[in-house]
Amino acid sequence: MIAWLRIALAAAVILAVSIVLIPLQLLALRFDWRLRRRLPRVWHRIICYCLGIRVRVTGRLEDRRPLMLCSNHSSWLDIMVMSAVADVAFIAKIEVAEWPIFGTLAKLQKSVFVVREERRKTGHQANEIAGRMADGEIIVLFPEGTTSDGNRLLEVKSSLFGAAAMAVPASPTGTVVVQPVAIAYTRVHGIPMGRYHRPLAAWPGDIELLPHLIDIVRCGALDAEVSFGEAVEYRADTNRKEVSATIASRIRNLLNSRLRGREIS
Repeated sequence: MIAWLRIALAAAVILAVSIVLIPLQLLALRFDWRLRRRLPRVWHRIICYCLGIRVRVTGRLEDRRPLMLCSNHSSWLDIMVMSAVADVAFIAKIEVAEWPIFGTLAKLQKSVFVVREERRKTGHQANEIAGRMADGEIIVLFPEGTTSDGNRLLEVKSSLFGAAAMAVPASPTGTVVVQPVAIAYTRVHGIPMGRYHRPLAAWPGDIELLPHLIDIVRCGALDAEVSFGEAVEYRADTNRKEVSATIASRIRNLLNSRLRGREIS
């Protein structure tokens, strides 16, 4: 009974906040106000609170721009957590635009939807990414290209770092800063989750959204740790595969550090 009351209360608060903020965000998008970058962070902070997600940050978000964040990806919760920490937009596959709930939220946050299979469209997508990064927006890339069980970093696809390479010519400094980020779900009700229970927060994609969302709210208390690592400068002569390997190694170390509760050199 208490769990269902928590779900009802969370739903009521989320609905009320959305009724207020979504129309304002639509106006900000329509007139391209800079407010459109800030409102999603307000909304996601409230949502995280309602879902019982406590976010802790270690490390420091880069001040330099243009900036691309590269993070591991285990769940739709990653979007909520990362958006609660910084004013960001995401690079997402085109299929996400048609997903219920998430597709609408992604559009409201002005995510960049990419069609990886159609090369004729990559030029337009690259120009959009480059222009927005040059304008100071922080773009988030999930270089695994899919979700994991939350216990490890999957193989990082170096081809996805082409987005950073495409943004280099538009950068005033001729450099794009690429910063590794790890998102780790470490505790439930203050108790370490461990490998067995960590998939509770993960959403591999073959699980229905609504039951997973209800399970998260019923838990009522998840700890998410966001760790910012040492950035890499991406220039015109940078080797994409080397950057990919370096970023993957740093994400993996950050993730393992948080999951094991200690620093890994």
